[in-house]
Amino acid sequence: MMQSVDIAIVGGGMVGLALAAAFKDTELRIAVIESREPDAQLADLPDVRVSALSRSSENILRNLGAWPGIVSRRCAPYSAMEVWEQDSFARIEFDASKMAQPDLGHIVENRVIQLALLDQVKQQSNVTLFMPTKCSSMAMGESEAWLTLDNGQSLTAKLVVGADGANSWVRKQQDIPLTHWDYGHSAIVANVWTAEPHQRVARQTFTPQGPLAFLPMGESNMSSIVWSTEPNRADKLVALSDAEFNKALTAEFDTRLGLCEVVGDRFAFPLKMRYARDFVTERVALVGDAAHTIHPLAGQGVNLGLLDAASLAQEVIVLWQQGEDIGSKRNLRGYERWRKAEAAKMIAAMQGFKDLFSGGNPAKKLVRGIGMTLVSQLPGAKDEIMKRALGLKGDLPSLAKRRQSSMS
Repeated sequence: MMQSVDIAIVGGGMVGLALAAAFKDTELRIAVIESREPDAQLADLPDVRVSALSRSSENILRNLGAWPGIVSRRCAPYSAMEVWEQDSFARIEFDASKMAQPDLGHIVENRVIQLALLDQVKQQSNVTLFMPTKCSSMAMGESEAWLTLDNGQSLTAKLVVGADGANSWVRKQQDIPLTHWDYGHSAIVANVWTAEPHQRVARQTFTPQGPLAFLPMGESNMSSIVWSTEPNRADKLVALSDAEFNKALTAEFDTRLGLCEVVGDRFAFPLKMRYARDFVTERVALVGDAAHTIHPLAGQGVNLGLLDAASLAQEVIVLWQQGEDIGSKRNLRGYERWRKAEAAKMIAAMQGFKDLFSGGNPAKKLVRGIGMTLVSQLPGAKDEIMKRALGLKGDLPSLAKRRQSSMS
């Protein structure tokens, strides 16, 4: 059986669902194709894959109606941030109250964001969910793309959106080349109980082996960690007994929150930078990790992806209202230029950060210490950094801006 839609979104994770939700007030017919249905039952222990949502992401999720679904499940606002280097005087602190902000962001499990968006999308009469279903083939016609699903269903779409993650099937079908490099690190993620409460402060230390972040969760003594280190060391740390891992983690974190105790599973995954040469081809657009992946240093990956979704929706809605072809590469070049520029800035910033903090050369450590002290003391410099991190600066789509109706 053949079904015709305007947009087929391949990938029903956070970014794909945000894109579908962004078309809620239009008559565009949307299909969302996702291979895995998320488990709606949350365990007592948070998932280890979490995101640090910026203010712009919060605005997007509020404007899409998904924010109450996040708050009612589980999310943890954090009100301050401390960044320091081990064995040096380099340190910097950010405080929401000094910036007249209610918080600096929220730590939220990826699945919670996905479920809250799914609640919204399921209410949309213009969206058909194919979940759990996979795409098995894609062919390009003159004015539409043809998709075959593994359940035998066929779809035609004016535009196919690859929202299917770092190893995007859509990107591979289009033979879109990737610029990529290996950061030479793996990230260990886990939930950790600390002897002392986190006091809603996000903490990150730069060690000679790589950065280690403690992200405050809803419980006062529970943090989600992202520990970046050399791959062999990461594998060894994951293989340690809980007692040995706790000892190594507590030491690496300078006993900043007292003794650390890992709770539940821990995983390591390799860190790679990826940047698709094209975000748009004829009848295809890429969003989120399908278009770019960055170092999790500042937890900006999902924020970048949600901004992609909001930006693409904005461009497509304008084209559709003008009666233009929403799948034409020429018409989607504005989206590509916009998001490539923003992604490139973020990739460069993360690389610069990583380079700045790598290496134990005493002269380099001195420069880091002086640099961070200066930024701390220069009027406005810290605010500028924080506004960027909050997503209050840059070329923002309208969904990322605060609306009167979304102030609740």
